[in-house]
Amino acid sequence: MKLKKIKVAIDSPAAAGAGTQAKLISKYYNLLYLDTGKIYRLIANLKLKNPKKFTYVYIKKKIRNLKIKDLQKKELLSDKIGISASMIAKNKKIRNLVHNFQIKNAYYPPKKYNGSCLDGRDITYKIIPDANFKFFITANVKTRALRRYKELKQLKKKISFNEVLKSIKKRDKSDYNRKISPLKKTADSILINTTNLTKRACFLKIKKIMDSKIKS
Repeated sequence: MKLKKIKVAIDSPAAAGAGTQAKLISKYYNLLYLDTGKIYRLIANLKLKNPKKFTYVYIKKKIRNLKIKDLQKKELLSDKIGISASMIAKNKKIRNLVHNFQIKNAYYPPKKYNGSCLDGRDITYKIIPDANFKFFITANVKTRALRRYKELKQLKKKISFNEVLKSIKKRDKSDYNRKISPLKKTADSILINTTNLTKRACFLKIKKIMDSKIKS
């Protein structure tokens, strides 16, 4: 690899397939993967479970001791947690805590990795503005809702497609319109629309883009 350390930044609306692609990219290029949205989901889950304990000091301690494996719990995928996470993401103090954690992982991954790959809502312009690769991954809202619906059904969640669709639309409105670090596509981000792409076809498209720069 010509590039000594790779930094990949991915922004996307909910259920667009960014997480899946980020994992594939990370595995193929041996990058540290961080799903930044899961951090807010984990915080939201803490709030829902322990509302009386939910203080700045409590969250600061939890983030300080946060391990990547803590973000892989399936319970964090619920729509209720997703909506709460979007609200929590508007909190400036919490964002600063999460921001520092993201920066640490993006710029100082363990030596065993060839770099880092982060996906979220403000990665391309806030967290890793100098990333080697920037992608904005999206899909139409019904496709995204169907993906999330299938995901939740596999987890035995009792929920209808229309409920998920409504939730995705609500999440989009919150993500795109919040005053602090809103979701947006930057001019230097490559648009990847996954509506009519299989996971593999999408990965190969991204891999082609990355390989052309890495090997040039």
